[in-house]
Amino acid sequence: MENHKLVLPGDLNQNGYLFGGNLLKWVDEYAWIAASLEFPECKFVTLAMDEVVFKKSVKEGSILNFDIRHLKTGNTSVQYKVNVFCRNTCSEISDTIFSTIITFVNIDSNGKKSAIPVLH
Repeated sequence: MENHKLVLPGDLNQNGYLFGGNLLKWVDEYAWIAASLEFPECKFVTLAMDEVVFKKSVKEGSILNFDIRHLKTGNTSVQYKVNVFCRNTCSEISDTIFSTIITFVNIDSNGKKSAIPVLH
């Protein structure tokens, strides 16, 4: 799955660069959407991101490209690889600014881990 986001003034920190928390929120949201579309009967919550390293600064007006790929499915969890590229005002046309593996766990109505149904 692919998604895009325009970096607006309200997304910036006190130094005029993208606030890292906003990027993490978008990564979480867009990966959750990918998981929910792939497994519509599941109720996913975020379990973990394997690494949080911001590789490049991002300025206002930049267009971010989120590339989300399904890695694996376990009994109660799924993992996605997320790569974020910056297009437009970043130093190069397709700089990788962030990448991580995000894990979601399926929960039941009581908030307990629940098996992911097998897709047919």
